[in-house]
Amino acid sequence: MSASERIYRGQARVESIAPDDRGFRYGDGLFETMRGHRGSVPWWPAHWRRLSAGASRLQLPLPPEALVLGEIAALLDGGDGVVRLQLTRGGGGRGYAPPAAAEPAWVLSRHESPPPPPERGLGLRWCTTRLAAQPLLAGLKHCNRLEQVLARLELRGGGDDEGLLLGEEGEVVSAISANLFILRGGRWWTPPVDRCGVAGVCRGWLLEQGLAGERRLDREAVEQAEAVVLTNAVRGILPVSGLGTRRWSPHPRTGALRAALAAAHPAFADS
Repeated sequence: MSASERIYRGQARVESIAPDDRGFRYGDGLFETMRGHRGSVPWWPAHWRRLSAGASRLQLPLPPEALVLGEIAALLDGGDGVVRLQLTRGGGGRGYAPPAAAEPAWVLSRHESPPPPPERGLGLRWCTTRLAAQPLLAGLKHCNRLEQVLARLELRGGGDDEGLLLGEEGEVVSAISANLFILRGGRWWTPPVDRCGVAGVCRGWLLEQGLAGERRLDREAVEQAEAVVLTNAVRGILPVSGLGTRRWSPHPRTGALRAALAAAHPAFADS
């Protein structure tokens, strides 16, 4: 266990993850990846709200919020960085059935802040890996990310920065590790995540502020968009410059969107 990682069982700090941990065995858990700034997580309420909603749906016990928040502050120690919080159901023996009285296990880790997005914008490609529909898990940031791992493998050696993922019926869902927004008819739109995909915190902020709306999108809608961006709670709003042979020049509406984010989140104002 490094100085930048802390492991807990229930409310007690421990030295290691148990061999029978259900997150390790079955992906029975959730995680949040958060941007830390000067010792705190500016979007903490949104992250905790999403974690709590996911824990309720999976019937996972949660540690006390005040305890988690205090440990995050200690881990950041007044600085910046990326904080990952992983929560699992804890130990459970062999078999899928969870224990009746589970004690949650959770891990906090601190990582370096990401570099700013490239000035040229991101280059994207369509992935052949598709996201399976599972409404019970849709929107959650659960620990089974094998579809994203397979999609990321498609990018090896290709020179693209990110990939876009479709659902089973060919509908556009998201990027591999970000949500997708397109500018169409003077308004930003993002696909719903009611069948698969992750309801990102930055995505949620844009919707709550009335800066974007939800709409089913197909490949043609993306390729014919006036502008495209990706959003991520750690990296913010990332302009896209290309998708396959399609190219986009910098758009003033993208700059306005990023300025709105910088005004709301101090880490993106500083960067």
